Amino acid sequence: MASQPPSTADSSPASNPTSAPSPSSIPPPTNTETLTPAADGTLPRFLENNPARTGYDPSLKWWMTYFHILTGKVTREGIEHYREDRYRVHEKRDCERCEEYRDWLFEHSPTVRFLRDKVYALNGTLDASNVICRRCPGRVAENGQVVRQSGGFSPDHGILLCANEVRNRGHLEDTLAHEMVHAWDHLRWKVDWVGRNNLKHAACTEIRASMLSGECRWTRESFTRGNWTITQQFQNCVRMRAIQSVMARPTCKDDVHAAKVVNEVWDSCFSDKRPFDEVYR
Repeated sequence: MASQPPSTADSSPASNPTSAPSPSSIPPPTNTETLTPAADGTLPRFLENNPARTGYDPSLKWWMTYFHILTGKVTREGIEHYREDRYRVHEKRDCERCEEYRDWLFEHSPTVRFLRDKVYALNGTLDASNVICRRCPGRVAENGQVVRQSGGFSPDHGILLCANEVRNRGHLEDTLAHEMVHAWDHLRWKVDWVGRNNLKHAACTEIRASMLSGECRWTRESFTRGNWTITQQFQNCVRMRAIQSVMARPTCKDDVHAAKVVNEVWDSCFSDKRPFDEVYR
């Protein structure tokens, strides 16, 4: 997720898990980290499920819904609403798994341990008290985009890890490292996260976080996202993810504005490996 003000992730108690298939077993969504504003600057509204429009009826048993998905009777929007309902059911299980992965990473991951120590050296603390696992609701916009996030950083609250979006421990390591780079940047430079005065701050920290976290390494891009490009793959991934994150800021006008800001700081921020010596992941 782009670093934003505190997340409003729902932390209500979960229902009892059932034997329904995991949401990861249904067709994947078209994930986006931000929405594209309309010409007047407004964002698309988010849609409530309408069975007549989507083909997804929450009153049906999960296996009937799953069969309808497999036979093409549920629209892409309906699949996303179904996915969200399954996430609610499995919330407790997902959060427990996320916390288990988080604790393991703080104990054994060289990257996470290194960043934790560097944050501590700047009089900051990152541990289980402010690195929190929660369910992060996704939202379906009227333009067909799906807004999802894997994590977030707030200077006032710490790091949010979206338990329902965690694919595996390696994915969580990338997400946690991304947000820990943001934490280090904030302690080092007092970043203007929202971009009220300077969007270049947000652009620079997003470039650095995507570059240093490992989320743009070739194996992640190719095997997870299906991008098999050989030349400039790493740079293109970092640039794309930085632009998407800058677009989430309320002072960003559109994708053209976001790309312009990212390009203005690209050379200096892409070459800045601190607190690392090199890009290790």
